[in-house]
Amino acid sequence: MLDPLHRVGLISDTHGLIRSAALDALRQSELIIHCGDIGDASVLEALRTIAPVRAIRGNNDKGLWARSLPTHDVVEVGGHAIYVLHDLAELDLDPGAAGFTAVVFGHSHKPAMETRGRTLFVNPGSAGPRRFTLPVTVAKLVLRSGRCEAEIVEFALSQSAALSKK
Repeated sequence: MLDPLHRVGLISDTHGLIRSAALDALRQSELIIHCGDIGDASVLEALRTIAPVRAIRGNNDKGLWARSLPTHDVVEVGGHAIYVLHDLAELDLDPGAAGFTAVVFGHSHKPAMETRGRTLFVNPGSAGPRRFTLPVTVAKLVLRSGRCEAEIVEFALSQSAALSKK
């Protein structure tokens, strides 16, 4: 029997900016999860041209377009449960005890991957405007039965692009 492979794109902290490099990096995803601070509904529309999107509201997502977005979500993919929230400091449950394979979050703009017990914690970093010297990134989750792996994808920014954001 085949063990199906599921590819989930992770993006966060776009703050209204959707980069073509981010779209390209997420193109093979069967689902995209946005971990908040979307910035504008047009970001979600652009992501939906690639794959279905699940998104949560970040602390900077204001206005009518953001009101219907939840502050956290549970996404099930191929028998895996993924807990989604914006700020990891607001995690109010034990994800391992609750049976979550992964916890995905944003807010800090710092990409990170860490296994705690049997749960993978992933922050895809920020794919929006560059903040300080932090990299501009997205992440990819690859799920199979009994396995969950992540990869951070960093974008090379041209010097002129970096200068135009100052």
